[in-house]
Amino acid sequence: MIATTSPPSPARVRSAIYATYVAFIAAGLAFASWASRIPQVRDALLLTPATLGLVLLASAAGSVISLPLSGPVITRIGSRRTLTVMSILTAMSLAGVAIGYHQGRLSVVIALFFLGIGYGSWDVAMNVQGATVERLLGHAIMSRFHAGFSVGTVAGALIGTAMVALEVSVTTHLLVVAVALSIAVPIGVRSFVPDTAAQEEAVDAGAAPTTPDAPGSALSAWRERRTILIGIFVLAFAFAEGTGNDWIAIALIDSYGATAAIGTLGFAVFLAAMTVGRWFGPAWLDRYGRVAVNRALTGASLVGLALFIFGQNLPLAFLGAVLWGVGISLGFPVGMSAGADEPAMAAARVSVIASIGYCAFLAGPPLIGFIGEQVTVLRAMVVVAAVLAVAFLIAGNLRPPTSSRQGT
Repeated sequence: MIATTSPPSPARVRSAIYATYVAFIAAGLAFASWASRIPQVRDALLLTPATLGLVLLASAAGSVISLPLSGPVITRIGSRRTLTVMSILTAMSLAGVAIGYHQGRLSVVIALFFLGIGYGSWDVAMNVQGATVERLLGHAIMSRFHAGFSVGTVAGALIGTAMVALEVSVTTHLLVVAVALSIAVPIGVRSFVPDTAAQEEAVDAGAAPTTPDAPGSALSAWRERRTILIGIFVLAFAFAEGTGNDWIAIALIDSYGATAAIGTLGFAVFLAAMTVGRWFGPAWLDRYGRVAVNRALTGASLVGLALFIFGQNLPLAFLGAVLWGVGISLGFPVGMSAGADEPAMAAARVSVIASIGYCAFLAGPPLIGFIGEQVTVLRAMVVVAAVLAVAFLIAGNLRPPTSSRQGT
């Protein structure tokens, strides 16, 4: 049945854009707020590196459970309601860490598990809304939402640094962040637009914005070849991003003899390059298309990795970090947009793609660490180039399906 509901007005779409930025920036702020206080929590709980890794695994486990289930949930109740509930759960979990680390390790593990559940579904919901807004606008904007996430992480890290410098306790810091999130995010996302025409009709009728499982079950997306290949594409870029986040500074220090400050600067340059690519990427996508832009950027990233790994000196390594960062900037957001090309299955497909992609954040750092013990971390990064080469080959799946192109 063809929906007769008229599309949202331009003013409503603009409001949804601002609301989506709120969701992305707040997600980055929440993540960085917790990450900035990990050293203090570690010291308070007397954790070794190995036990800290096990404690942090609790949030990863929560995300692994949450990500594949978020598609059916968003399909039923919409991205706005999902994100509202999950932002409150995330805030409560941060408060649980803030209070629980005084009680012991088990309290922190439980809080982090629920943090992973809330954060995982929050991530999928905001990407579904971002793709909906992008579709209504008629031009690319998803990568700018992800740039907003980067801005949120920088802000959260800077606030965390200030809290540590001012000797503000972990409890006070995280409780303030939790309260702010629980108030600001539910209010900020009220301007979300419905994800599908069926949800739009339900809202207009004053009913709960649920969407029936048709067409097909939300879980059927796991059997779609294109969706799985886009998930693998996103996994490659998540792996490249996660490796850069975790290992660039260490590689510069260990293999290039850089000081700790220069190593951190290299990491900052990588992040800045990725953020710039995400901000200016929409213009490239609108002009040249997803496939051409991502293949060109993947090529640039491969050149950057070659310079970083085999450059022999710091200036070439820094140039490599810039090309690496710019080159991978659009892979993750464009994969999310591609998964949401057809509104009726957007939530299901985005949850599948996110579930596959986030496996890289779980498995990537240990893999590079294991290989790095054998051949150095710098040489282990050759694996990143190999994974990106696979992404280059399957980038053609980013093209919208025929039905979506005809609808556009």
